[in-house]
Amino acid sequence: MATQVNIHEAKTHLSRLVARAAAGEEIVIARAGKPVAKLVPVNGGKPRPRRIGGWKGKLWLAEDWDSDAVNDEIARDFYESEIFPAEPGS
Repeated sequence: MATQVNIHEAKTHLSRLVARAAAGEEIVIARAGKPVAKLVPVNGGKPRPRRIGGWKGKLWLAEDWDSDAVNDEIARDFYESEIFPAEPGS
């Protein structure tokens, strides 16, 4: 997720913001609370390192998420949907 700063803060702390962008962070610059520009790394700046457990508490799975019934339903939705209609003659 991008960090948003106002123009005054961006002018005051430009060097710090550029360093953060170079490290892979997106910085959105806003005027009166409305985004107007984005500071991003050039030439594939280093992304932030991944944290173990970063999704903890943000994701919930039903107990039967990997059951045969659920997998069959997903397969039916995938192969028999309008996106992938049955092939002619089948």
